[in-house]
Amino acid sequence: MQIAKVIGTVVGNQKEPSLRGSKFLLVRFVDENGEDISNGYEVAIDAVGAGVSEWVLVSRGSAARQIEGSEKRPSDAAIVAIIDTVSVENRLIYSKKDHY
Repeated sequence: MQIAKVIGTVVGNQKEPSLRGSKFLLVRFVDENGEDISNGYEVAIDAVGAGVSEWVLVSRGSAARQIEGSEKRPSDAAIVAIIDTVSVENRLIYSKKDHY
């Protein structure tokens, strides 16, 4: 899993049938300080109800299809958790409550 920040949404009315009802979000992968470590963005299926600006955990590749009901979805990335806090060596790096 990787830490990412949700930067936007993707809406598509015509989808492959197994993707109907899925919510798509744009994410950028970040380091523990919130600095962008990706070259661009990735589209991920939201499995937990995340929103724009939230830090999330993203599973990629075959792990993204291990979510119940997603086994046959053509997905390379899935948001599997919304992050509340990130601490490194007893130092608080990120707190959701400080960003809202």
